[in-house]
Amino acid sequence: MKLYYAPGACSLAPHIVAREAGLDVALDRIAFGAERKTESGRDFYDINPQGAVPTLELDTGEVLTENAVVMQYLAAQAPQAGLAPGEGMAHWRLLETLNFIATELHKGFSPLFRNPADDVRETIFATLRNRFALLERKLGDKTYLLGDTFSIADAYAFVMMTWARKFKLNLGDQPKLEAYFQRILARPAVQQALKAEGLSLS
Repeated sequence: MKLYYAPGACSLAPHIVAREAGLDVALDRIAFGAERKTESGRDFYDINPQGAVPTLELDTGEVLTENAVVMQYLAAQAPQAGLAPGEGMAHWRLLETLNFIATELHKGFSPLFRNPADDVRETIFATLRNRFALLERKLGDKTYLLGDTFSIADAYAFVMMTWARKFKLNLGDQPKLEAYFQRILARPAVQQALKAEGLSLS
């Protein structure tokens, strides 16, 4: 398998998942610009017409897109890692959490990548602070979002929290989230993924 990624993009989440699962996944970096080329020299639009990461190319040549789908596929290749509950209420809670992160946090950040005016930025920040407060309520006193076990939802949430730092969105009034972030940051697979992408987080 090959994961097409851009450093620090949402593709960091499936990158973390692949390492947590112990999967042999090759990496191919995408250069975003007028043209989108892979590090291996291919036209990325030939692989994924959307031009978006993450994109997972399977050994069969088939291509999977969409962050939540790619993460679930990777988790399914290593069920022993326990990264995605497949049965019972835990399964539905996982899907609920993935969809919340995708629609309320991920999409909420999207306008910030277009450098909005200051007043628009503050409106976006206010909405995101509200959504992160909801995420903290979902976390509660648990170690991870679904309980004591790290899941693909935590990988996704972690990337959203790195974006909060990137855009200087202050989450200081949510100490449980900060402790949660540090727990994930300390995981060996997370450190490996950050190093491979040339990222440094304090």
